[in-house]
Amino acid sequence: MTEKRPLALVVCGALAREVRGIAARRGWDADLLTIPALDHLSPRKIVEDVERELAGLDGRYERIVVVYGDCGTFGALDRILERYGAVRTEGPHCYEMYGGAELAAEADRRLSTFFLTDWLVRNWERAVVDGLGIGRFPFLRNTYFDHITDVLYLRQSPEPSLEAKAREIADFLGVPLEIRDVGLGDLERRLIELVEEPAPS
Repeated sequence: MTEKRPLALVVCGALAREVRGIAARRGWDADLLTIPALDHLSPRKIVEDVERELAGLDGRYERIVVVYGDCGTFGALDRILERYGAVRTEGPHCYEMYGGAELAAEADRRLSTFFLTDWLVRNWERAVVDGLGIGRFPFLRNTYFDHITDVLYLRQSPEPSLEAKAREIADFLGVPLEIRDVGLGDLERRLIELVEEPAPS
């Protein structure tokens, strides 16, 4: 019988850069498997692609941690994880993981805020302009964003090029920009708890 590897991290592509850094700093012996971040355009794809990845692991790991929030799957993702004996980082989405309790307390009164992370700033054209069809049909910009009153950039790393790009995005949307330096927020803590706690006997 083949010996099991200690850890698989099945990670949303929007978090892969940060999770890879955490794993390296913590010295985890882990294989990182990435799910396309653009699945968020249709959350059903998140469930399908995570399930496909888990099925392919075929009992080869002692522990499987899925680095996702619920991300609009309304519990369907958790039902898949239970079937395969995997666990995930808690929370509804990565904005809450980064923003933590402070952002969660604000959420109900910020329904017209558009949130950015480093990943979304880096991938704005691919994920939003092209992903939502705005590049081909510019009138969709108003359809999607007319209700937006401001942009909140939950910044992981203070890179000048990303700040400049975030300002371009806010200008594109025609709204003010707030930048909040959150680093990895609660993501790292939640991931450490899942990976470094004793494995179930």
